[in-house]
Amino acid sequence: MIPDLTVIWVIGLVLLLAWMLNRLLIKPLTNVMEARARAIRSARELAELALAKAAEATTELETKTAAVRTKIYQQMDENRRELLARRGEILDETRRDAEANLADAKERLKAQTAEARAQLERDAEALGLAAAERVLGRKISSN
Repeated sequence: MIPDLTVIWVIGLVLLLAWMLNRLLIKPLTNVMEARARAIRSARELAELALAKAAEATTELETKTAAVRTKIYQQMDENRRELLARRGEILDETRRDAEANLADAKERLKAQTAEARAQLERDAEALGLAAAERVLGRKISSN
């Protein structure tokens, strides 16, 4: 049996249609899908790289922050020690000044007490003489 000419034409048209579909639809569609797949892979790789860099930057930031925080705490401790030492010096200086003022006040008080006693003794002697002169009715000479 010999194929009919229409069968050959149908086979030819089907092959032509398959070739046109392949050339005009399937290949461009496949190319677009492959390009999308490459773009997705590339984007995923870039995202993973960015994530790794972000993690590295975060670690570096945390390390630097911890180092700076440690340095600040050390400076604060040093400042506190210096201020405590200065406070001690000021307290010592104030204590010395207070002791010096107290000693000076004691000396002045002793001098004033001695002067007051001497004045009281002179006044008592003068009063005693005045009282004796009144009682005796004559002047008494003091030796």
